[in-house]
Amino acid sequence: MGVKPILVHVTHEAASKIGGIGAVLEGLFTSQVYLQSIERSIIIGPLFTTEGSVLDRLGEQGEVLYSSFDGLVNTGYASAFRKIEGYFNVGIVYGRRMFVDKQTGVKSSPEVVLLDVKRAEPGIVNGFKSQLFERFGIRSDLYEHLWEYEEYVRLAPIALSVLKAIGAATDKTVIVAHEYMGMPTALAAMLDTQTAYRTAFYAHEVATMRNIVEHHPGHDTMFYNVIKRAHQKKLYVKDVFGDQSQYFKHPLVEASKHCDVILAVGRLVADELRFLAPEFESKDIAVVYNGIPAYQTTMQEKLASKEKLQHYCYNILGYKPDLTFSHVTRLVQSKGLWRDLRVLEHLDTALRRADKRAVMFLLSTEVGQRRSADIYDMEAKYNWPVAHREGWPDLSGGEAAFYTAVQEFNTKSSSVKVVFINQFGFDRKLCGVRMPANMEFIDIRRGTDVEFGQSVYEPFGIATLEPLTFGALCVFSSVSGCAGFVDEAIAALRVTSPDGIKNIVIADYTSVSGMFGDVQDLLRIDRNVRNRVETKVGREVADEIIRLLPKTEAEITAMVENGYRIAKNMSWDAVVDCYILPHLMKALKKERSANIRTAG
Repeated sequence: MGVKPILVHVTHEAASKIGGIGAVLEGLFTSQVYLQSIERSIIIGPLFTTEGSVLDRLGEQGEVLYSSFDGLVNTGYASAFRKIEGYFNVGIVYGRRMFVDKQTGVKSSPEVVLLDVKRAEPGIVNGFKSQLFERFGIRSDLYEHLWEYEEYVRLAPIALSVLKAIGAATDKTVIVAHEYMGMPTALAAMLDTQTAYRTAFYAHEVATMRNIVEHHPGHDTMFYNVIKRAHQKKLYVKDVFGDQSQYFKHPLVEASKHCDVILAVGRLVADELRFLAPEFESKDIAVVYNGIPAYQTTMQEKLASKEKLQHYCYNILGYKPDLTFSHVTRLVQSKGLWRDLRVLEHLDTALRRADKRAVMFLLSTEVGQRRSADIYDMEAKYNWPVAHREGWPDLSGGEAAFYTAVQEFNTKSSSVKVVFINQFGFDRKLCGVRMPANMEFIDIRRGTDVEFGQSVYEPFGIATLEPLTFGALCVFSSVSGCAGFVDEAIAALRVTSPDGIKNIVIADYTSVSGMFGDVQDLLRIDRNVRNRVETKVGREVADEIIRLLPKTEAEITAMVENGYRIAKNMSWDAVVDCYILPHLMKALKKERSANIRTAG
């Protein structure tokens, strides 16, 4: 590959995995292709809390080499760090974080820098904000009261100073801005006249578009029809949805047009970026899909995991289900959890006719992991997670609202019951004594028959495809970024039989062909229209699930084998080799960005 780059990942998930970006980092840092191709990896992000001990800073197996809060000095960079702390009035934690793929045994320990910027020197910060306005037109005065904005702006100039201190400020250094959080550092790198940094925007979503989709009652049914028609008319987000500058993430995401390369995790993300502003039409936007796990398993291992799930269902609901369904996700509106219930309504009717029963384990929470002691107490007192009570340590506000819908469904259904597990983790320690003693999180991924993920906004959707390698039937919406990757992966298998692959169901909730005309008509797609579409599509999805579910052990074996074949073409090694590295190398070969406009 020639020159091995230094990659600097700027993200809010520097110290621990929180969501999708953390999953991407986990995939990259346990990919042999990535590790062999990169000279040095550094993760930079904010230090969110100074509470706890030094052992808490970088997670399990993490190694802290320097901490101004814990009096720890075990690195030659200490003197330079102290100068930075004094100049910027900040605190620094530096060390290494361990990433391990338990299935393959691959591990790595990239460097991590955490910065406490709460008391950062205001004069320096204001000087940087002035540059952001003069060179990029970004008005920080509109957003500096929002810590989500302010924190990452303060972090930027300090991050570059740290890179110089640790010898990572070179002409082969690429600043990878993960979402809007990393953009201030990328912009600071462009402004640096001493180092020829290259910059990449890693678009795990387009925040402006997510905001529109989530808040409009028509959700994806409206939005993706509008964006398609608007593109034909050369219209952009401001033309269709008005000025977005009031949303603090918008100007930072829009400024990604100045980066040397943009990495979009799905085809629709690339389309959404081009909808931001005309300048994106000519930008180098590369679709670089996320990878998914590719672990080989057997039918017997799958059935052993399924038996654990059936045993758990029997312990809490009193019956052994024929089928096990699951949805592992965050509890946010974009995940479209109500769509699961609509599909399950139709499945309930079909299963009742077939004299079969099913259970849906829905793992989702909007808060942190609950203490084991609290889980055990709730289980003993009122049969958690079958029953719930509002208020901590059980249901938060959003969880209570969703549980109401679950209760309504369970009251009406006869052959499918939903178990809402509002907890991170899936083992006896975290989920109660009625869970089998040998249950592990992998069992719900390996043992499930169907994994749901019918989001209204889903830039990629790693979690929905995690059970694919174990032969599950994965159900996701057509707006999920992974749909394009699945198409490519299946095409690479050169399956001639139209019925040869039965592992995927794609639900198209944007299908309104013939119902609407121009952009203004499409903007009138509201909740009522979406409800009609969801009712129709929900029935179709249920019918397809019934058709594709394996009926014999031979069909289960085929599902497992085909799932692994598809997943292998979608592994992180494949993604890094075919998608990510070629485009990062293109960024290195570019001349220093010269397309920065002076605001005026």
